[in-house]
Amino acid sequence: MTQQSGLTFTKLLTSILIGVAILAATMLVCSLVGTKTLSIEQLIHSDISAIDSEIFYRIRLPRVLLASIVGAALAISGAVLQAILKNPLADPYILGISSGAGVGAMLASVMGLQFTFLGKSPIAIFAFIGAFATVWLVWTIGSLADKRSSNGLLLTGVVINTFLSAITMFMVAIARSSTVHSTMIWLMGNIFPEDLTTITTMAILTLLAAIALMRLGPSLNLISFSAAQAKTVGINVSRVRFITFLTTAFITSIAVSLSGLIGFVGLIVPHAVRLIWGADHRRLLPITAIAGAIFMVIADTIARIIISPAQLPVGILTALIGGPFFIVLLIKNSKRQNLL
Repeated sequence: MTQQSGLTFTKLLTSILIGVAILAATMLVCSLVGTKTLSIEQLIHSDISAIDSEIFYRIRLPRVLLASIVGAALAISGAVLQAILKNPLADPYILGISSGAGVGAMLASVMGLQFTFLGKSPIAIFAFIGAFATVWLVWTIGSLADKRSSNGLLLTGVVINTFLSAITMFMVAIARSSTVHSTMIWLMGNIFPEDLTTITTMAILTLLAAIALMRLGPSLNLISFSAAQAKTVGINVSRVRFITFLTTAFITSIAVSLSGLIGFVGLIVPHAVRLIWGADHRRLLPITAIAGAIFMVIADTIARIIISPAQLPVGILTALIGGPFFIVLLIKNSKRQNLL
């Protein structure tokens, strides 16, 4: 990587390594915290009871690993969507991707499907399909509505989000309460421990998708500044938008299949990182992914202990934080447009 805008490979690598170290420390601390507090000294010296070992290795560690995957996926998706749509309010939740996952999950629940595939329940599988199908729908309709700008995609996403949310509520109304209860808990956004195979597979897929998005960082810098200028230097803007949209669909689908509907992570984290590290997507994307992982691990830990021994769905916590944050951004964005 050559030097550009003061960013060198050494600076980028240093930022990433520091971020990974902070993430690892956060994951360790959060794995020790809960209804029963564990000791790191006991873990190091293997002086830990069978119950404590079970709690740490079978419940908490898998959970924080999954939380980090979900947080990284949602955060980097939000950063990329804000770049290609050139709108600070864009994120997977607002664009309807999460609502599509919700429709898929409710459909599997209402149909009473019981099979498993690669260790995943029908709810998770149909959520993945619903999220991916929604992205295709948003892209197709948005492109037809406004081929020359990204406004069509954003507006289409907002409309489809509302429409799919209504469909989800309709299915809730007509379904048997015994069938819907577990699905509604899932829809609120929950992270449950998974087996090592699932965690490893999802981590690899998320990492590969994130790397693919990071490689587009220089192109995203130009597109977010001026699509016309990007075209003059030979960047195929439509192709980059399509690839990034498809990749964010894939990575978001992975997240929602693991955790249900967790909103606003893709909105809050990219803005916080942008304020500190700037808008260069070569550094913004990897740091956003790491920060998203840290944010989700901490949020899920708070959700576990805030009403202990009961647990609060983490999606409720992120919504409580993200709702006011969204309103502030909306007001600031409106003032900026009025000045222009």
